[in-house]
This record gives sequence, structure tokens and C-alpha cells, in this order.
Amino acid sequence: MNTATLGQRWRDSLVPRRLPQHLPREARDTLFHIAVIAWAILPHLLHLPLWCSVMAGAVLLWRARLAWTGASLPSRWLVSALLAVATGLTLWGERALLGKEAGVTMLVVLLTLKTLELRARRDALVVFFLGFFLVLTHFLYSQSLGTGLWMLVAVWGLLTALVLAHMPVGKPPLKAAGAVAAKAALLGVPLMAVLFVLFPRIGPLWGLPQDAVGRTGLSGSLRMGGVAEIANDDSIAMRVRFFGTPPAPQQMYFRGPVLSTFDGREWTRLQPTFPAALRPRADVQLIGAPLRYEMTIEPSRLPLLPLLELTPDRPDAAPQVPGWMLTLRPDVQWQVDRPISDRLRVTASAWLQHRHGPREDIVGLRDLVELPPGFNPRTLQWAADLRARPDLADADPRRLARAVLQHIGSGGFTYTLEPGTYGRDAVDEFWFDRQLGFCEHFAASFVVVMRAMDVPARIVTGYQGTDPKPQDGYWIVRQSNAHAWAEYWQPGEGWVRVDPTAAVAPDRVQVGRSLQPAPGLMAGAMQSFNPELAAQLRAQWEAVNNRWNQWVLSYSRQQQFNLLEKLGVQRPSWQDLATTLIGLLCTASLAGAAWAWWDRRRQDPWQRLQRRVQARLQALGVDVQAHHAPRERAARLRAKLGPAGEAAAAQLERLDALRYGAPATAASRWAGHRNWWREFRQQLPG
Repeated sequence: MNTATLGQRWRDSLVPRRLPQHLPREARDTLFHIAVIAWAILPHLLHLPLWCSVMAGAVLLWRARLAWTGASLPSRWLVSALLAVATGLTLWGERALLGKEAGVTMLVVLLTLKTLELRARRDALVVFFLGFFLVLTHFLYSQSLGTGLWMLVAVWGLLTALVLAHMPVGKPPLKAAGAVAAKAALLGVPLMAVLFVLFPRIGPLWGLPQDAVGRTGLSGSLRMGGVAEIANDDSIAMRVRFFGTPPAPQQMYFRGPVLSTFDGREWTRLQPTFPAALRPRADVQLIGAPLRYEMTIEPSRLPLLPLLELTPDRPDAAPQVPGWMLTLRPDVQWQVDRPISDRLRVTASAWLQHRHGPREDIVGLRDLVELPPGFNPRTLQWAADLRARPDLADADPRRLARAVLQHIGSGGFTYTLEPGTYGRDAVDEFWFDRQLGFCEHFAASFVVVMRAMDVPARIVTGYQGTDPKPQDGYWIVRQSNAHAWAEYWQPGEGWVRVDPTAAVAPDRVQVGRSLQPAPGLMAGAMQSFNPELAAQLRAQWEAVNNRWNQWVLSYSRQQQFNLLEKLGVQRPSWQDLATTLIGLLCTASLAGAAWAWWDRRRQDPWQRLQRRVQARLQALGVDVQAHHAPRERAARLRAKLGPAGEAAAAQLERLDALRYGAPATAASRWAGHRNWWREFRQQLPG
């Protein structure tokens, strides 16, 4: 065999042997089904182990090739061996076969391997319903609008495949099957809406206790660079709507974890060394008028509410979240009884002017001047020298704080999102050597210096500022708005908030403008092409997503009761809700049964016409049966009645042509049948 022949065979192998439109129906339907399964699996690639993703893709490609070439399916022994390997890998990776991660992994494996056994309709039905179950599992990870739209396409594809499986005759086009599937789905929309509105809200439908673990957001501790890592995340942390004049950006401080204990490397919550009676308390004093606001908080990994400073524990102001236990800590941080694994909507009131903390010196404040020995010796010495200056020898904490802030503002410090990694004595290195830092570097160094001068101080983390413009009436607070500031104790006033970052980067606080991380490839290309368009598209999408969150995901039990009140139910309860739901479902069932009965009669006029013709002919003594076609009945009519039945027989032959002749539209054919019956009765003898 020469080289030219080998080259020609190689080129022929690259060309598909059959075009899609020339494939047998079974192969075409199988390829469509595999494409739908791949679409349903695709979002799970973010959560599946690598081996499962590779295995699922390889099996689906293998099955598609078998369908395209018409080759035989693999043996059951091979499929069983692949299942055993997948089970072992799941046990090795997840340490279990039960639970969310292991369960989803095994579901994907079973679904893809089952495609290698598509030998009968029964096998196809198993794959269909495994696919529907796989669609549900996506909502264990995300209930966003994007996930809902993606799964809507997956459901439509599965319904189309199911319709194809019940069309055994001919080769119906995918377009026709897709139209039937879409119509069936639309018929179920009213029932779906009723169930959504009235089905009891018992709790988080899709959330699991461990879902909040690993989410980005604030942490219960702080190391140098921790907040900068959060600032690289531009996702939404919460949305805020104000019932009144929105506060200025420099007033938008959303209080998160308060960190008071320092071991030289990490800041954590206060670990008191004094009895509870001697520790600092909240002692909140409110000044001026309150500001009412509503927040929609995204899931986080901490059991706290980052509320606007300062939201007090008062019946007319405190946040109320049904099913949650909320506690205001002595450091005026709102604590909840579990991590926020689901989106929460909170309404509360805040006083932007306030005081909190003890007014007089108490022994418990000594915990907030403690510093670990052996760390940051240069900073401690610098603080001692500052305190010994003649003009500050008898200064109060406020004057000392101003002196430290003045040093930050004029000392050559740079505010940056990428300060690099600091070593053991991080404050020394930041204060004297590199002078590059994000908000936590400034806040931590300020607190260390103040404590070194025997002034109680602590770090507060949370969020500061919002997007420049509201969306749909809501101000957007992003993870990139994560911030760290400080508080020091002033005799006669209590805790005083101070933001050392403002000394070197005033726009960060006064305008609420955080540093932005470098955009990704697609976002960078869009911004370089048209930055205004990119910002507008993102704002529109987030506004639509917010409406989805507010109207769908945040639909609550209280809103169900409010709906019943509007319908005239006084003091609605669970019993009223259940009664209304059951009544509507029963009414819908009866209406559906009536419609099915009517539709059956409407959809099959040919059978009714055939029965009426049979009854008339039998009344004349003509021996005709239900299975006889109109042409056969015409012959029997002539044989029985002779010339007297010729006109009616001709009408029967005309009916045969209407039924089995050239194609016609359903409307024109039925109109011909209706006119035919009137003429046929006139032609019958007697």
C-alpha cells in the first residue's frame, strides 16, 4: 500500500461518515439526550472531584461516539467495573458514600454510566429521572437566578427527550418535541406558582449545616493581609435600603467582629481575665434621631450580623429575624446562634451619633492594654518616646491618638492592596521599614501604639462604604468594602472610633471607595473596550438578581400570612394556610380532570364520527364493524342496498379520501368531516 493511499484513508477517517440529519432516529435521540445530560452536569464541575469530572466527560464522549458510529454497547461487566472504581474513589476522597458531596458525586457517576446501558425505553426512563434529580442537586450549592435559568434549560431538554421517547412512530423533528415539552411545562406553571406561594416555609429548603463553611467574607480573627484577601472579592456582601436620607459614606460603618486579644501574630476576640462584673459593658447612649434601614445579608461563615453602627438592643430598633436567636455583645456586636448559611433580610434602626462603653475607668479595661512580650520592640520604644514628649506627657488619649494619626499621615505610608508578606514583628516592619499596607496594617499598628502608651484600644472589622449609586433603591456593599478600623477608650466618653486608614487614604472613608483588584480577562477586556457599558451591565444584572432574591428567595412565612390577610382571612395560621392550599389543589385537580375529559372528546372527532356512521349503517341492516374503513363500508352498503345506497356509498368514499388522501391542515380536514356528516345523513335511504 503506497503513501498516497494511506494518506487518503487518514483523511477519510477525519470526515464524519454520516451527517446528523442522516442518522437513524435512535442515534439522533441518544445524541440529544447526552447533550442535555452534559448541560445538566456542567455547573457541577465547580464542585466535583477532578477524577469524577474527567470520568463523566469521557463516558459521555464514548457514548456519543457509539451512537454516531452505530457500534454495540459495552458489556455489563465493564460498566460494573467502572462503577466499582468510581465507588472506591468516592470513598477514598469523601470518606463516605452519604452526604451532599459524596451523594452528588455518585449521582453523576450513576447517570453517566447508565447511558452505556440505553438498550430499551426502561433504561431511558431511568436516565430521565436521574437527570431530573441531578437538576435538583444544583440548588444545594446555589439558588441564584443564573442557576435557575441554567436549570430551566436543562429541564426543558429532559422533557423534550422524554417526549421523544413516547413518540415511537416515524422520525419527529426535535423542534416538534421541544414545542410539546415547552407546552407541558407551561401547563404546570400555575400549579407551581400556587405551591410556591402557599407551601409552608419550614426552614431553609436547600441549605445544609455545613454549607456556610469555606465561604468568603469576614473572619473571626485577623492576621496582617487578611482583609486585603477579602478585598480581592468583588461579590456582594449585603444590600441596604434606608427609609430616610441615606447617611454620608464616612458614616456607613457596618460593625463586624471586634478583636481585642493579640498574641503577636493574630488578633482574636477578647479573652477576659477578670470576672464578668469587672469587664467593660456596652452602656449605649443614643444621640439624635434614629435611621431606619433594611438589609439583605448574603450567606457568610460567621455567626454575626454586620449591622450599621450603632444598632441598639431596643424593642423599637433591634433586628428581628424569625427563627434566629440574636444577642448584643458587650462590644456592641450582634451575635446570632449559628453561621448565616442562607440569605437573611433584617430590618432595624441605627443611631449614627452615639456613645458606648464605660465612662469611668474600670479594672476590666486592663485586658485591652495587654501586648505579648517579645514582639515589635521598635514600635514599643517609639510609643514610649512619643509618650515622653513634653507636650504629650500629661495628654489624654484623644491627643495621643491625634499624634499617632499625624505620624501616619506625614510619615510616607502607602495604602495598597498588595503590601506583601510581613514577618514575625509585622508592626515593626510596617511602621519603620516598608510602610506599605492595607487597612488592617494601619488599624493594628495604631492599636499596638496606643496600648504601648497604656491606652485601652481594640480593632473592629466589618464593612465601610457602598457602591457610589444605589441599584433598585438598594445600596450595594461588596466584599471589597471589607475594612478594619480602631477604637480607643476616652475617659468620660467611652469608646471612640478612629480610622487610621483615613490619614493616608481619605477617599477610602470619605467617599467609600475601596481599592479594586485587577479584573479578570473577560472583565478587563470589557472595561478596556467600554468601562461604562461594563459597569452598566453589571448593575443591571445585579438589580435583576436582587429582585430575584427579594421576591423569590426571601419569600417568607410572614409574607404568606400577609397574603391570606389580603384575601380576607383574619389572623391567619398554619391551619388556614393548609386549608387554602388543599382547597386550591383539589379545585385544580377537578378542573384538570374535566379538561382531560373534554380534551379527549375534542382531540378524537374521527372516532366519534366512525361510531355514528357505524350505528346508522347497522340500523339499515348493513354488517359493518368498528375496524372497517370507510371504503369497506361503502362496498358493504352497495352490496346490501344496491342502487338505493349508491349516493351514501359515494359519500363514504369521499370520507375515505378526506381521511387518507393528500395531507391537509387539521382545521380544514375537520371542517370537511363536519360537512360530510350532514350530507351523508341526507343521502341515506329512508
